[in-house]
Amino acid sequence: MVPKTAVVLAAGLGTRLGGKPKGLLRIAGREILYRTITLLQRNGVKKFVVVTNERYAPLYRGFLEKHGFDAELVINPEPEKGNGHSLHLAGEKVSGRFVLVMSDHVYSEAFVERAVKGKGLIADRKPGWVDIDEATKVKVKNGRVEHIGKNLKEWDAVDTGFFVLDDGIFAVTSALEEERDGDYALSEVVERAKLPVTFVDGLAWTDVDTLEDVKRAGKMLVKTAVKGTGDGFVSRHLNRKISTEISSLLVERVSPNAMTAFTFLLGLLSAILTLVSPLLAGILYQVSSILDGVDGELARAQMRASKLGGYVDSLLDRYVDGSFLAFLAYSTLREPLWYAVALLALLGSVMVSYSTERFKGAFCRDAYSEIPALRKLPGKRDERVFITMLFLLYPVQTSIKALFLLLALITNLRVAITAYFISKKVSQSKTI
Repeated sequence: MVPKTAVVLAAGLGTRLGGKPKGLLRIAGREILYRTITLLQRNGVKKFVVVTNERYAPLYRGFLEKHGFDAELVINPEPEKGNGHSLHLAGEKVSGRFVLVMSDHVYSEAFVERAVKGKGLIADRKPGWVDIDEATKVKVKNGRVEHIGKNLKEWDAVDTGFFVLDDGIFAVTSALEEERDGDYALSEVVERAKLPVTFVDGLAWTDVDTLEDVKRAGKMLVKTAVKGTGDGFVSRHLNRKISTEISSLLVERVSPNAMTAFTFLLGLLSAILTLVSPLLAGILYQVSSILDGVDGELARAQMRASKLGGYVDSLLDRYVDGSFLAFLAYSTLREPLWYAVALLALLGSVMVSYSTERFKGAFCRDAYSEIPALRKLPGKRDERVFITMLFLLYPVQTSIKALFLLLALITNLRVAITAYFISKKVSQSKTI
């Protein structure tokens, strides 16, 4: 069962970042604390306790009120003491099981979804986005913490700064309060309590201590913002490798809506260019296809993704594809027969998307998740655009006719196979 309360430790003074509250640092257009609270809310956490210092309390209070989070501030008047003391101060506000997180840690949605179901210290044996030299390491014995610290020579995993605890932990902090006069680290609490360890390996998370960490966190969020299931072969192996690099550069500067508009206009320009130079048009069409992934990556990284945004983006893609094929046919074809072939190619291109989106509309399920075989069928938009560019690298009548014929065949065949797979799935399933 997922805990309903979370404690966020945010009493640090942020000296390595110029004395700023790290939880309010904006990464990929969102404050770290906004990102953490929102992801925890999506996974069932309802109430939040934020432990901060007197200097930053007004800033955190204003932030929480602005966003309407169900959160309570606890003031640590001695932030120079270890963060174990900050945890202890939250004891009066917590009962039963709760999540404990650090305000300077950035987590991906997939990480939080797994972590909230764990127990004790959430650790990572395959960290990909942290500086191992600076990370807190954990030595595990019989499924529990044996030793924890930054300077361990032998270790099994890295501490992710994410914990799922119960209020029994405050018996440990109370003992340390008396022994250390309130000055002790959270790692001492963890080691003394011999917390159980849950491994969440390889999922994206990082901590932020320096400006370099801020850049790394932004890149991490973009790299993990890839849609995935609906991508075709060209997107997986070419487009996404380029678009995520572009998104990493733009994530702090450009909104998803602005990127959608720019990509749409670029796509229309490529269509108009078929009247002048099919070669340049094909290249620009492929560039627009690469950039078409950027708005979605920005939206997910900035936590601005919406169904409306995806809907509008899909509509605009259809306009670009239809315009490109229509202009290309108008500027290059002369015989009525080939106009008919071009029309079949255009209709097929529209129906590829419609065939899967109509499934989602009728059954409220994602076709690619329900029928994984669809991912392997050729003819998705990224593949069609790339094929178009290849055929237009040498734009003579023969190659353009061959392009329209190929597009007509692969798109309409894909639609027919999709319809077959869906009808077979529906007839076999009682849940659809």
